Amino acid sequence: MEKKSAGLLLYRYRNGALEVFLVHPGGPIWANKDMGSWSIPKGEFGPDEDPLAAARREFEEETGFKVDGRFTALTPVKQRNKKLVFAWAVEGDCDTALAKSNTFPLEWPPHSGITREFPEIDRAAWFSMATAREKIFDGQIGLLDELEKILAGDQQMVHQ
Repeated sequence: MEKKSAGLLLYRYRNGALEVFLVHPGGPIWANKDMGSWSIPKGEFGPDEDPLAAARREFEEETGFKVDGRFTALTPVKQRNKKLVFAWAVEGDCDTALAKSNTFPLEWPPHSGITREFPEIDRAAWFSMATAREKIFDGQIGLLDELEKILAGDQQMVHQ
């Protein structure tokens, strides 16, 4: 069965420029990786779960922040690991210094028999679109592209 994740692409305007909120995966495997290793806050969901509800839940679990607003469905993207990611764009703001993640267990070092807890995310940050394109997983760049197209269309509607 194909794995599916759901997440939120939070965005804001800062000094007139579009910024997106991304998170960096926690744990020792990702500790020294930066470029191409950030993500929207997301997580897997089951067959009986509403994907938007799962996206909102995962955002809160990974960041500690609740998000409300107008959720705009984006076209699902497939990551390199074949996971299908469903995402919604929503405008909002949060203080990255206050992000607080849940944890997951991992045997570390490998084959040691020692299980340790690691945060699902170890950092959260706001990025310009140019920087976000360098930081985000390749498989999620399509989400950034679609967000820009949607927002450009919204701007045209405002000016008509």
